[in-house]
Amino acid sequence: MSHPIRVTVWGENRHEQLEPEVAERYPDGMHGAVAQGIEANLGQRVRVRTATLDEPEHGLTEEVLRETDVLTWWGHAAHGEVSDEVAERVQRHVLEGMGLIVLHSGHWSKVFTRLMGTTCTLRWRAEHDRELVWTVDPTHPIAQGIPHPMIIDEDEMYGEFFDVPAPDEIVFISSFSGGEVFRSGITYRRGFGKIFYFRPGDQEYPTYFHDGVRRVISNAVEWAVTLRPERTTPTLLRYETEDFYQGHGYEGPLKSEDEEAQSEEVR
Repeated sequence: MSHPIRVTVWGENRHEQLEPEVAERYPDGMHGAVAQGIEANLGQRVRVRTATLDEPEHGLTEEVLRETDVLTWWGHAAHGEVSDEVAERVQRHVLEGMGLIVLHSGHWSKVFTRLMGTTCTLRWRAEHDRELVWTVDPTHPIAQGIPHPMIIDEDEMYGEFFDVPAPDEIVFISSFSGGEVFRSGITYRRGFGKIFYFRPGDQEYPTYFHDGVRRVISNAVEWAVTLRPERTTPTLLRYETEDFYQGHGYEGPLKSEDEEAQSEEVR
């Protein structure tokens, strides 16, 4: 790229305001810890900003998203407070080519469920489980430099069935102390955008200070960048025979002769 990767780290930032133990665990917010991890791993290759739920338009204005190459998303207690307008705006930018990294309980966000088209529900338990993150695809860019397995001493358990569409790629699978397994690192393409869902990161544990977790998120930031000359939505184009390069804009559905005559009169 001709400029550093522009990353916006979005965090709900509610637990940090309402629960003193979470604020103590994450003094700069969970979004702050995620942002710091990306900066520590990628340095001058990124320019990171943060945004939170309580900012105007949740900090995700049209201008901010237009200047974001990759958006990371963490939410949990206030999915319903995210406005439909902003969720639709984020979805549109993903379809136009913005990368999206959905973290932990962001699986139930309006943004992710819109893009998946399913309930995105799963099984869970919060009992200080040990998590082993197993690399399924060691050749994948997101898996580079990650131990096999990566050990997270304490975290919330997520288990199958995870109601998402079949992933384009499964990068990681997690196993837990109760024997459960979970597709914990999966990728999708939607429109021109790349999406990575990564499971670790409950507010009750200091997971976003874990070196391996930070490396995964940073690798995902670099992977999720879409290189295109401009950000546009995929469009329906009509092509003439022997015209391989220049399509024609969609002119709408077929019309009856009377409707066509009325259109001519208007023109």
